[in-house]
Amino acid sequence: MIFIDKETIEKQLPYSGLIAALHKMLIVPYTMPVRHHHFYENSEEQENTLILMPAWNREYMGIKQVIVAPNNHTKGLPAIYATYTLIDALTGVPLAQMDASGLTARRTACASALAASFLAREDTRSLLVVGGGKVAEHLIHAHAAVRNYDRVMIWMRNKEKGVQFVQEQVKHGVKVDLVQDLEAAVRQADVISTATLSRTPLIRGEWVQPGTHLDLIGAHTPKSREVDDDAIKKSSIFVDSREGALHETGEMAIPIANGVLDPQTIKADIVELCKKAHVGRRNENEITLFKSAGLAIEDLAAALLVYQSISDNHQ
Repeated sequence: MIFIDKETIEKQLPYSGLIAALHKMLIVPYTMPVRHHHFYENSEEQENTLILMPAWNREYMGIKQVIVAPNNHTKGLPAIYATYTLIDALTGVPLAQMDASGLTARRTACASALAASFLAREDTRSLLVVGGGKVAEHLIHAHAAVRNYDRVMIWMRNKEKGVQFVQEQVKHGVKVDLVQDLEAAVRQADVISTATLSRTPLIRGEWVQPGTHLDLIGAHTPKSREVDDDAIKKSSIFVDSREGALHETGEMAIPIANGVLDPQTIKADIVELCKKAHVGRRNENEITLFKSAGLAIEDLAAALLVYQSISDNHQ
């Protein structure tokens, strides 16, 4: 069994290639049990979380193990550690173990881009990314792989970090405009991709213009959300999985509890989009919204792409 570090993973996951790999994985038979959440008390009498995300098809099996340790900041350590184990489904032989942080960030962004390929207007020209965490840079590149953008904007609460982010993108040859007025930016954007930990709505439905595509990947707890009820009411809702999005995210759970969203009105999940069971965007004025909670099968697709790329390079 080999170990694959974060740097190697990112070199082996080109955005267009990963988007194609996700699409291919989602249209063939697979099994994806409900993810496991286990809460445990550590030696300092603080609660950590263990999350297990298994998935498999007839050839390969994988499991992502995530530890969330909220008090790690007091030790100068990241709050989340994740590893991924890829296994031969026929023999049970472990093939590789990977640093799953880079794997998760890229597959999350590419899953959003895959959904946008069905839901964003063909003539889309402006992209707004809200939030400046680890996924933000990947969102810019992934979305650019499925639509041609003339302008890319980013909004962050911390202006200093925003300036640093923009400067870093310039080094990579990418021009990004740092915006301060979120409402104005939302009104101008064709695609809005949010990746924050906000507990209260940042984006108001009244700001969202006809024809916009909303891509929501942050606010991943049942009590947090990034858009308000008005945005939900005026949008055609799509999800990565009904079970995950409806029960694990406040973006869906809160409007349902408020009587604003009927779960039966959700148009389709990403598998149905990939299999063309739903047309996706119906017209140029429709506001589409994609809510992602994350799928274990997406991790398997990304891990397999990395493993096969490395294996091919060593032949």
